[in-house]
This record gives sequence, structure tokens and C-alpha cells, in this order.
Amino acid sequence: MTAKLGYNEVNGAVLRRLVEISGPKSVFNDDETREKYSHDETLGLSHPPEAVVLPSSADEIKEVLSLARSENIPVTPRGLGTGLSGGAVPIYGGIVLSCERMNRIIEIDRENLMAIAEPGIITGQLQETVESEGLFYPPDPASLDSCSIGGNVAEGAGGSRAVRYGTTKDYVYGLDIVLPSGKTIQTGGKVVKDVTGYNLTQLMVGSEGTLAVVSRIVLRLIPLPRLRMDLLVPYSTLEEAAHTVSEIIEARIVPTAIEFMERNCFELAENHIQRKLVFRDAAAHILITLDGNHQEALEESRNQVGEICEKNGAYDILVAMTRPDRERMWEGRKCLFEAANQVGGMYKSLDVVVPRNQIPTLVKTIQKISGEHKIESMSFGHAGDGNVHILLFKGSITDEEWDTKIERAQKDLYTATIQLDGKITAEHGVGLLRKPYLSMNLGANQVNVLKHLKKAFDPNYILNPGKIFD
Repeated sequence: MTAKLGYNEVNGAVLRRLVEISGPKSVFNDDETREKYSHDETLGLSHPPEAVVLPSSADEIKEVLSLARSENIPVTPRGLGTGLSGGAVPIYGGIVLSCERMNRIIEIDRENLMAIAEPGIITGQLQETVESEGLFYPPDPASLDSCSIGGNVAEGAGGSRAVRYGTTKDYVYGLDIVLPSGKTIQTGGKVVKDVTGYNLTQLMVGSEGTLAVVSRIVLRLIPLPRLRMDLLVPYSTLEEAAHTVSEIIEARIVPTAIEFMERNCFELAENHIQRKLVFRDAAAHILITLDGNHQEALEESRNQVGEICEKNGAYDILVAMTRPDRERMWEGRKCLFEAANQVGGMYKSLDVVVPRNQIPTLVKTIQKISGEHKIESMSFGHAGDGNVHILLFKGSITDEEWDTKIERAQKDLYTATIQLDGKITAEHGVGLLRKPYLSMNLGANQVNVLKHLKKAFDPNYILNPGKIFD
């Protein structure tokens, strides 16, 4: 199959050379391992590679890519496989190149507020380590205890704290990358300012492993806030919750996080965490995080936020001050994608984003379109930055009905999002899942520029082929 698509297969000679490069304990082609690396967390997308390589250094990555280029074999870079776009699915077989063994924190530079890490370090582990030094790496994707920094860079990952602190792209200051040719370059560094040539560092962030493989990352850190409190706010209608978000932003209050869940999500979360959520009869929950260094300022922000919540129909406010209470409060929201995967049955996930003041309109539109297509929907996400995740479930309809309905529903939802000046993906990436809809959001000229960039970096199209566009 691979050869028919213009690529060559991983034959015995190539396998032997891979073993020479990375060692026998780092190269696999057995069925069990190939299946494990055939998918990410995107339901329904799977294709086995012919071989899996786990390099332990940039030099090994360089040699693997040089070999792949000379043998015309596709290579799919991979972090820890927690992606939600099919970006790590090796649709043309070939080699999966997983950086999971390159998992060291190389340096924490307290003087310059920088950290240097390898791509395989788990995001949550990096956060815990820098926090023990009184420093803070804010990006917090929901899968932070199982995703890697390298994967975060590849996807431009976000998280709930993006409202106040931004996303991964705002903290990546330098990269060591290996090009598909096997050549290496360094971009950026520990400097705060740098206009020395094009900003290749930021070009790499969110490029989904289609341009180069990251082998080393320089990350900006900030001082760790001393104080934090979290609020759980229930509402009788989803519209009241959505309007609260808009009004908090309009009031020039910038919380660390503003998340929301509609009622349809509650049972899904409860089945996963095996306990009932508080205020489970509400139509929607808003979760708000506030942080800072001065108790008086934090209390003032809480009072302002509380007044806005009550004005918009909140019927209670639960406050969490300790870490165990906060983790319990957030558990239901953080688990939703994992819960959806474990429930069984087909579903599609959308990752749309609109200007923050359009959240109330978007929420109404999601309900309207899913109702018109008679598809069960659940919406939740980062309301404070306009990013809403939508789950559309197949339920009991036939496969044929599902194929027809889901295609139309997705197009309608993307069309509505674009009409609100939004984008079809905010943090999960295009990958395979959203590739068919890219031209809805980007004009032909812009897509052509992206294709020219791809060709400049990867003229032989060996690196993660078939992702973002064909």
C-alpha cells in the first residue's frame, strides 16, 4: 500500500539500519507496538506504521530522517499520543518517530526565567518542577498529566489559563529542530527580544510535525503567583452563563480561567469520575480561577466577579482555596474527552473559537444546529478566550444516517463559526480531522503560502504527510 502512494516500504535493510542508529531496544515492528502507535486520542482514526523508533538524542533523530529521506519513507513525529486531530496517525505507514524517551529537563535558569527541556517531558512534571523553584509555566492543557511539551509545541496547545496567560506559543522562546533533510538548526534562545531574521520559532509552534522535528525547547517562565482561588458557579440557563462570561471580560476583569460546561456534560463526567457533581441540576456551570500575590486585590476581584455572576442569574457560588478542593472542583471539567472515549460509540469533536463577545451567540447556534440535525451535542470549554469544544454523538442512528448528518452538521457549525469571525480550530490542530474543512476558513492564496512553506522545509514530503492539507 505504501509503495502505491509513491513511498517505499520499511524493508529488512532499513530496519537493520534503524537498529544501528537507535539500538535494538528502541526499534519495533511487532503487531502490538504497531497498533499502540497507530492512533492518538481521536476516536475512529487509526493506521499502523511499519516501524516505530524511539530516539534518545537529536543525533539519532538526524540519522533517522536522513535515512528516511534517502529511502523515500514517510515519517510521522509523535509526542505521547494525546492529540485530538489525528495528527500523529501514520496514514501512509512508514516510520513513527516518538520522542518519549527524550524526557529530561536540561536546565532551569532562575536568573533569566527560562527552562530548557527535551520534547518528551510530561507537561505536568515540568510544571511541578519549576513550581518547586517558585516559578510558573502557565499553559495547562486538560491532558497535562499525560501530554508532552513537544506535542504541545507541535499543536500550539492551549488550556484553561489562556485567558490571562496565553498559550504555548507565548512561552516558546527557542528551539533546536531537525529538518527532514537531517540538517539541524537553532531558532531563538534565552533572549527576550529577537528580530534576527524570520521568526522560525513561532512558525514551528502549531506546525503539527509537518515541517521539522523538535529536539530541544527553550521556555519562558514567570514568577509563581502566591495566591489562588477557584469559583464554581451554577446557572438555570446556558444563556445566563454565557452572558456572564461576556460581562466579566467587558468589565476589564481578566481571571486566570473562565470555563463552562452545559448540563449534557454532567452525566458523562459523573460516570467517569464515579461521583455526583455539585449543583448537578443546573443548566450550566462556570468555573473561574483567580490568582495573584495580594490578598486584598484577590478578594476585590472575587467580589467583582461574584456581583456579575449574581446579576446574571447565578444561584450560588462555591469557593475552593486549597489544592485538594480545587482539584475536586475541576475534575469533572478536565475529564470530558477521556470520558467520551471510554463511553463507547462514535462521536466527533469540534474545537471552534470565536471573539469572546460572540460566546452567547455561538452557544445558541450550537443548540440550534444540533437540534436541526437531531444529533446529541455537548458543549464545554474555554469560554474566557472564546474557545468552545463541541461533542456530537452518533447515538442509535444508523451508520449511513450518521455519515450524512455529521457531515452536514459539521459544515453548518463551521459556517456559523466563520460568520462570527471565528476559526475552525483553536488548540487541537487541523491534522486529519479538520483537513477537509480548511478551505472554508482560509482563502486559496493563504493555503498556497502554507503549501509553499511545506515544500521549502520538506521538498520530498516525507514528514507527517497528509496532515493539514494533501
